[in-house]
Amino acid sequence: MGDLSVRTKAKIVDLFAGAGGFSLAAKNAGCDIIFAVENDRHAAKTYRRNLCSLSCDLPTEIYTDDIRTMNPEAVAKKHFGDGLDCDLLLGGPPCQGFSTHRINDSGVDDPRNALIYSYFDFVKALQPRAFLMENVPGLLWPRHAEYLNKFYYLAKKAGYTTFDPCQLDARDYGVPQRRKRVFVLGIKNTSDCDGINWPPPPSHTSDETDDCLKGWIACEKAFAPMPADDPNASHMNHGPELTTAFMNTPANGGSRRDSGRVLPCHKTHDGHKDVYGRIDSRLPAPTMTTACINPSKGRFVHPVENHGITVRQAARIQTFPDNFVFEGGLTAAGKQIGNAVPIKLGEVLIKEILRSLSAKSDANMPIGNRQLEEVY
Repeated sequence: MGDLSVRTKAKIVDLFAGAGGFSLAAKNAGCDIIFAVENDRHAAKTYRRNLCSLSCDLPTEIYTDDIRTMNPEAVAKKHFGDGLDCDLLLGGPPCQGFSTHRINDSGVDDPRNALIYSYFDFVKALQPRAFLMENVPGLLWPRHAEYLNKFYYLAKKAGYTTFDPCQLDARDYGVPQRRKRVFVLGIKNTSDCDGINWPPPPSHTSDETDDCLKGWIACEKAFAPMPADDPNASHMNHGPELTTAFMNTPANGGSRRDSGRVLPCHKTHDGHKDVYGRIDSRLPAPTMTTACINPSKGRFVHPVENHGITVRQAARIQTFPDNFVFEGGLTAAGKQIGNAVPIKLGEVLIKEILRSLSAKSDANMPIGNRQLEEVY
């Protein structure tokens, strides 16, 4: 396969691409996205608007098919002929079946779990120099061991050196959010593993006495004023009763208890205390889920204003730039944001992988020259 020290940009493929968080991270790291696959129509429209129009050496094509109906070999032949190789395959197969929110053994037989094998069908067809798969922490639970063990078996059989799955918290890498996700890395050539620092060491910490690391980043900048014409500046509309409840909730905190609002479903148990709580802007934000713009689904109320957070504020917490526009309504946009890999975390991971794949041993990447920008 080609040497990254000779070519200008790494060639990337993104499966289950969503709105394009992983792809944008790769673009920022100086890569070309050859093609992406995303079946959700709103997410695909967002991806096309923001990523397919970016200036790059090679245009990005997006497939909106159900990945289970695609022919990986045919797609690989179309895009990677004439000596062009795939350097890195990205992707985050749908994770609902692996979610830690599932009760007892629910989710074990969720058909979406098998989509990690559809991901691997593309590994076999593309033969990338490396692959990086993202998923929720529940993937590591014993009840899902069959899926992960088979995935590792297939990778080994295909000639990949796989690293132990690592659970990373986005706030340890400069993202203003508590967000734990699992990453699985495989590298084709053993020599490409030499010198890789995986997972990359954290750059931020809660320990203020550690002179080597920066402190965790608070999410306060996510609530800075937005341009009046921002198409994603909207939030959910709330009735008078709920607005009054928010008025009774302390700034930068509180919960459904403080609001004085007791729903029938809350009378029989003491859980879900974060519901209707405010985000504390002095700290990293809670995990942006697919329901992050709905205050009834978690701690998603504005720190001081009496409404849920806006689409733009949620996107900022995920380190999307303000010029990234989400298509679809509020629910669709929130789902896209909650499913995304934080841009800043994605850049750190991709750059470390590509550094290892390059012929040089230092961190001065020969692929692209765009450096990580300080979003916060």
